Amino acid sequence: MKSYNSIRIFKNPILEACTHVHPIIPLLLWMPVAIYWGINGQATYSLSLVEMISWYAIGLLVWTFTEYILHRYMFHFPAKGPLGKRFVFLFHGLHHDDPNDPTRLVMPPVPAIIIMALLYGFFSLFVPGRYLEVFMSSFVIGYLCYDYIHYATHHFKMTGKIGRYLKKFHLQHHFRHEKAKYGVSSPLWDIIFRTMTGPKEEEH
Repeated sequence: MKSYNSIRIFKNPILEACTHVHPIIPLLLWMPVAIYWGINGQATYSLSLVEMISWYAIGLLVWTFTEYILHRYMFHFPAKGPLGKRFVFLFHGLHHDDPNDPTRLVMPPVPAIIIMALLYGFFSLFVPGRYLEVFMSSFVIGYLCYDYIHYATHHFKMTGKIGRYLKKFHLQHHFRHEKAKYGVSSPLWDIIFRTMTGPKEEEH
């Protein structure tokens, strides 16, 4: 990866280093987890092909919804106090200030593990136990698709019809209006919640 003059956010060199992630890291971290959950979930409960396909479809759909909700309400939270503003900046504001930094386009491992553990606990309240691992396997695969689609929209030409659409869709979120187009891997929930376009800019 070529050298990039990143915005420095921590004086401590260890903390600063932890904010930079090579894009291959999520794949190395999460793909073995997704494979294990998928295989173990199927083997433990002898799930049928129909059950596997159904719950993988559900997991991917839930991921797109989670992606939308996190992006809209957490990453763009209108914080008022200094701590809240710092939190939003570290999680997402930095990306909007410097959207092409190749080392800050995927989630660092520590917060990713914490968030995924919390989501696992949350989904365990709703997803039947026999399907939980398969569901989470699909959910993680959805997350990986999001990460690499996001990376590609900033760093690859994306010549295919779908790729061009997703690239244009996401870059419009960055450079035309931040209060719209929150989906990255899919525009589905922007269509449903009518956030394909945002409110008009306030006149100055």
